[in-house]
Amino acid sequence: MRLDINRNETLPVYMQIANRIKEQILSGILPAGFVLPPERKMADDHAVSRTTVIRAYEELKALGLVASHRGKGTVVTERKVPESHGNDQKVFPLSWYPLFDKKIANVSDTVSELMHAGNHNDVISLAAGIGDPNLYPISTLQQIQRESPLESDQLNLSPVEGLYSLRESISRLMTGRNLSVSAKEVMILAGSMQGIDFAARALLSPGDAVIVEEPTFLQAIQCFRAAGAKIIGIPIDREGIRLDVLEAQLARYKPKFIYTIPAYHNPTGVVMSIERRKGLLDLAYRYQVPILEDDPYGDISFAQEKLPPLKALDPYGYVIYLSTFSKVLFPGLRIGWTIAPEPVMRKFALLKQIADLHVNTPGQFLVDQFLRKGYYEAHLRRTSLDYQKKRDVMAKALTQAKGLIHFEIPDGGFYFWCRIPYQISQKELLALCSDQGVIYTPGNVFYPQESDGEHWLRLNFTYESMDRLERGLSILINAVKKLNKQSSQTDLETGSRPIV
Repeated sequence: MRLDINRNETLPVYMQIANRIKEQILSGILPAGFVLPPERKMADDHAVSRTTVIRAYEELKALGLVASHRGKGTVVTERKVPESHGNDQKVFPLSWYPLFDKKIANVSDTVSELMHAGNHNDVISLAAGIGDPNLYPISTLQQIQRESPLESDQLNLSPVEGLYSLRESISRLMTGRNLSVSAKEVMILAGSMQGIDFAARALLSPGDAVIVEEPTFLQAIQCFRAAGAKIIGIPIDREGIRLDVLEAQLARYKPKFIYTIPAYHNPTGVVMSIERRKGLLDLAYRYQVPILEDDPYGDISFAQEKLPPLKALDPYGYVIYLSTFSKVLFPGLRIGWTIAPEPVMRKFALLKQIADLHVNTPGQFLVDQFLRKGYYEAHLRRTSLDYQKKRDVMAKALTQAKGLIHFEIPDGGFYFWCRIPYQISQKELLALCSDQGVIYTPGNVFYPQESDGEHWLRLNFTYESMDRLERGLSILINAVKKLNKQSSQTDLETGSRPIV
């Protein structure tokens, strides 16, 4: 039994197998009583794991199309037609996948898979995109609630653009980032991810080009892909996006906008130099291309001096600025903001009405009080000090990998961007670490073409406690050493040399 499986399709292989068999059952090609191949044979015939086949068969069982019989195997069930009552007709299970828009079909579910895996207490997560839950300012927020209990107004609807008092507080916060804006120029969002989504929906049509740094934030890639955009990756180095490569692509593709993370870039941790920032703006002006600046990590800095955001250097209104409290406070609030030119803000307000009307009012009120009472800066200093210590622990551990893991030490943010030896399989490393209760984020998900980044991985140093962080790193490093040794032994036995 041969099934057509497309390895380039984003739909999981087990679902492809289940769908192909389902089509044959419903069309009558596979009659009732037909015995499907044993799981192991099906796996061998299609070069997949036995687990993949088991999951496919379980999907079919859930639809009532097959059943397992001891000693016989997995058998196509008899599709019983109910007794006819007038115009009653037979109803088959609805196949949803052909109904989904093709743009959504090309978006992978990497984030959900990582979040699900990281939610188990026994799993040490180096894949997390959040800070340490033990540093959440719970007692301070409880004190604010006691001193300023919620009233009916704070449980009512908020303006689409957000509570004006919170917009005022954020405008004052932005002065610390060398950006002077009024409250009217600030719009509250459900996290900066909503701003990325709004930019995609407001500016992109299927087939449009958008430029991103390569690698870049994986959910931005997913968002632009869902909009049907052509994603053009521009490599970055230690100073940020490569302007020489960028200029050539600007002339060639005429993109709708450039998406960038200048401060403590996700996933690399790179800070764009002031010269690159000015050069990027010059190119944007010359080619008349707007910039979507994502700044979730700018305040989490271990350096003596912070560089101004692109928005602060832009007198001509080319930059749409996004930021969030998800990284500094905690992600469950889902409160971010945008500062953008007035025509863009009008479109974003319209999209906000369509999407969810406004950000939850009690959450806005709570954050506003947190800022107004002066708690933010003290909390930022405390968390930054703790994260710097964890960063140093990770750097020390990775250094002991004896050159097997290459990395740069970040001056802020959440992540180390690491390269492993070329002869080590990412798939094998993921499996070996997962078996020992450690997860990380493979580098390929941060590239528009996921075939890139095979030998890179992103490690978070902020989420886990110090002892769990050290334990997780020890497991990861030992796994790298083990696979590297196995690969070296194979090379000696075969006489082959790794391609680098």
